[in-house]
Amino acid sequence: MLTMKGIPLTDDFANGGVSFWYRQIGLPARRPGLPGPRQYDVAIVGGGYTGLWTAYYLKQAQPGLRIAVLEKEFAGFGASGRNGGWLSAEFAGSRERHARTRGKQAMVELQRAMFTAVDEVIAVARAEGIDADVHKGGMIRAATNPAQRRRLRAEVEDLRSWGYGEEDMRLMDRSEQRERIQVAGTLEAAYSPHCARIQPAKLAVGLAEAVARLGVDVFENTTVTEIRPRGGGGEAAAVTARGVVTAEYVIRATEGFTASLAGQRRQWLPMNSSMIVTEPLPADVWKHIGWAGSELLGDEAHAYIYAQRTADDRIAIGGRGVPYRYGSRTDVRGATQAATAALLWRMLVKLFPATADARIHHSWCGVLGVPRDWCSTVHLDHATGLGWAGGYVGSGVTTTNLAGRTLRDLVLRRDTELTRLPWVGRQVRQWEPEPLRWAGVQLIYTLFRAADRRENERGTTTSPYARLANLIAGR
Repeated sequence: MLTMKGIPLTDDFANGGVSFWYRQIGLPARRPGLPGPRQYDVAIVGGGYTGLWTAYYLKQAQPGLRIAVLEKEFAGFGASGRNGGWLSAEFAGSRERHARTRGKQAMVELQRAMFTAVDEVIAVARAEGIDADVHKGGMIRAATNPAQRRRLRAEVEDLRSWGYGEEDMRLMDRSEQRERIQVAGTLEAAYSPHCARIQPAKLAVGLAEAVARLGVDVFENTTVTEIRPRGGGGEAAAVTARGVVTAEYVIRATEGFTASLAGQRRQWLPMNSSMIVTEPLPADVWKHIGWAGSELLGDEAHAYIYAQRTADDRIAIGGRGVPYRYGSRTDVRGATQAATAALLWRMLVKLFPATADARIHHSWCGVLGVPRDWCSTVHLDHATGLGWAGGYVGSGVTTTNLAGRTLRDLVLRRDTELTRLPWVGRQVRQWEPEPLRWAGVQLIYTLFRAADRRENERGTTTSPYARLANLIAGR
């Protein structure tokens, strides 16, 4: 049996190659690159979910708009094709911080908009014939030590004042929790219906095809090196080696790859997240686990995990490995470290002892965008012609849809409920220069892991290490 750091591997185990999700469906054939200088009404830099949703809704609203999507690799290459498949209503960032912008009720409306966005994605996938293994089974959050249980109870209580009713998030009784899923050591669990499992690459590929059918020009193998505002009577511009694209509006939708653009190195930190997926598990293993409802599963640890039961009966589980690479570097086509894969495998077996003999079929990683205040944002400046959305901090599958519809309204100068939400127009300071940026992130996650160890051993309340980590992070 093949092994990597003691992990049982399938004979055809792979590391990287973008992600398992693309291995499952095959990498898409690449569209042609930009043929030379061009002029558009809207140019979108980045062919992930944010860019594709923005193009989709703009073109539907005004079919006559000339829209281009400029993508360095292929549409869906980044986090959109590598994530954990959580179509979730969770929204990144401090609710209190968002509420300070436009009031508490505005944050409640933002949360309600996220509930709606989950169903919007499902509806569009159905309407466009995108088979993305969608299953709306909800989400379970499990607490496996007393400190986690205390945090989970406090979180559910606090959510009542932020737009969550009992029907939106509730603590589960023990019999229901055991009936749904058997997670070893669970002391408490909460359930929300506002979450669906998806196969991320299938959604990205299908959405790109839908956008192209609408008449949007999707240029792949086209690296944008700089985005320029309007100036001297000229239009905003996206600069590439294949030519300059000018447009009334240029939208930055680069998320974790934003640091590759000139002048943007400290804008959003590219945080690394890694995943492994098992081989398909047999019926006798599922008999011990349950999970017939295919809910999404997370925990209450500080260095948390996220997991799904795939449509073909595997378990895909992810979490933080090496959280950040010096100088805002990103991975090489999804390859992750052996030690990280081993850590995720140990967590898998800890949560589900019946998987101890299950072999790992694939490991991979990707980057997500983190603003300095850890709060997602969407923005459009009509004076400069520049807009952006991102900083999803790992909660982007649903948030990108909300961002795309909001950018549509902003570009078309519509005053709507979406454009009045409190994440619109947020601007925060940049991350510290190196080496402070690297040292700070390493310290934050060292403290989070120390906090988890302390809480697993003897803690009944949140560890001071975690409080210190959050203070340094500015969360």
